[in-house]
Amino acid sequence: MCRHTLNSLVPLVSVAVPSFAIDQLTKWLVERYIQQGSWYVIIDGILNLRHDRNSGAAFGIMPGQNLLLIGITVVAIGFIFFYYRQFQTNLWMRIALGFLLGGALGNFVDRLRLGEVVDFLQIGIQKAGLWWPTFNVADISICIGAGMLIIHLIRTRGEHENSNPSDG
Repeated sequence: MCRHTLNSLVPLVSVAVPSFAIDQLTKWLVERYIQQGSWYVIIDGILNLRHDRNSGAAFGIMPGQNLLLIGITVVAIGFIFFYYRQFQTNLWMRIALGFLLGGALGNFVDRLRLGEVVDFLQIGIQKAGLWWPTFNVADISICIGAGMLIIHLIRTRGEHENSNPSDG
């Protein structure tokens, strides 16, 4: 691999590796110190650390479909690398794809290792009985990457609408 190719991977690796490492470290701590189904109050009525498992995708949809979700993740990782090459001069998108990769790998490892994903962050408003489904650092990373991707699409929408197909 040439030096230029290695240098072009710096944004991806600089975001994906820490995202993945923090995700795996926090999940390991939760597995080690919080019994499954138990929780610790961090901010009363708003934030808990709660050891949950999710055998499905986001919000628990498609429960028990581990092999399908592993396959979807492999395809998603392939798309991340494909699109990373398409954005050689766009640091914003390279960072966004780094967040997506780090998060995808974090949940992918859980699915391979456990057959489900470890979730542990629970936020909500207890007085109103409203709780968001538990999530993890990988989920946060994926949301950041997806948000950055949406911002990029909104910011560049006019460029694509006004471009002439014959220019290209």
